[in-house]
Amino acid sequence: MVRQLDGVPIAMLGCDEREVRLAEALADLGADLRLVGFPKSGSLVRALHFEDPKEAVRGAKAVLAPMSNTDAEGWITAREDGRDAPIPLFDVIPLLPSKTPLLLGVAKPRIQGLATQYRLVLVEMAEIDEIAVLNSIPTAEGAIAVAMENTDITIHNSRCLVLGLGRCGTTIAQFLVGLGADVTVSSRSATDLARATVLRCHPLKLSALASRTDFQILFNTIPALVLPRSYLRLLEPTAVIIDIASGPGGTDFVAAQELGIRAIHALSLPGKVAPKTASNVLIQTIPHLLKKLLGEERQDDDTR
Repeated sequence: MVRQLDGVPIAMLGCDEREVRLAEALADLGADLRLVGFPKSGSLVRALHFEDPKEAVRGAKAVLAPMSNTDAEGWITAREDGRDAPIPLFDVIPLLPSKTPLLLGVAKPRIQGLATQYRLVLVEMAEIDEIAVLNSIPTAEGAIAVAMENTDITIHNSRCLVLGLGRCGTTIAQFLVGLGADVTVSSRSATDLARATVLRCHPLKLSALASRTDFQILFNTIPALVLPRSYLRLLEPTAVIIDIASGPGGTDFVAAQELGIRAIHALSLPGKVAPKTASNVLIQTIPHLLKKLLGEERQDDDTR
């Protein structure tokens, strides 16, 4: 039990099922929850619910935003209370005292800038290894499931390309090899290309991507434009692209549509395909992370 969270005021702004379950776990640990966008059910009945996020964060020792992040402007759209009104994270940041922990999936540049300006402790949960590695499993399963739903061929014996060999790219490549696919991995990193060989994949330098255009299914994990129109026009029109990269993704989706290529921007897959597993990952890690962050904050206060 993380007893240090007893009575600690924590604001949570926006949610999908992952954050709902996390909030329930924090409530069971005795945290004083201030919620925006959450259902008033289960153990969350005894939490404080707000419509105005500015009121929710007043006095909070930590603020949590969703794993699904904000949009580029800093609006949170994920909520489970039946309302559609987006939550302006950018409006509440100036209200937070310096060194307040702010946790969310991945911070867009505007949120990063505001967190720096107001000297908050910004924690991008998707970058924490324990969370990211475990989340790569439902992400990979979800990406492959989307591919299966949008092709008329089996993964077995299909020609697949995985762009990027980070946490998610590695798991996707491993799963595809396990399903009998012929997998190529493309990356700028020589280390990643060496690792691709270990995974029984064909390595392909990203700079040489145009030399291979016979792929049937392409999985992109790189958050930069790596599948531009100039490359897409070389693919067979039956090719399917599953892009899981954050932000705008790494695919020219307009060009793909104009060329008749099916390109799917599949975001927040853990919360969609395996919310119970994904929420368990957060429940295992976030309470202890909050304990550490708030403990460090108290130590800073004691030394002043």
